[in-house]
Amino acid sequence: MSRNGTSKNHTQESQPPPHRVRLPGFIIDEAEIGLGDAIKRVTYAMGIKPCGGCEKRAAELNRWMHFSR
Repeated sequence: MSRNGTSKNHTQESQPPPHRVRLPGFIIDEAEIGLGDAIKRVTYAMGIKPCGGCEKRAAELNRWMHFSR
């Protein structure tokens, strides 16, 4: 417990909602895609092989920003 009588549990803290960027319908095929997934597709198309760190980065970026129609 902290001095003011409340305890902080990092797993229960609410995260802010992800940023949403609206794109025209002809640019993306899916209804919604995360920033991490978009970067993953570009790097895969360039021939860069993904690793475990790439998956963590993609998940974190997906929680931060979404592209939608």
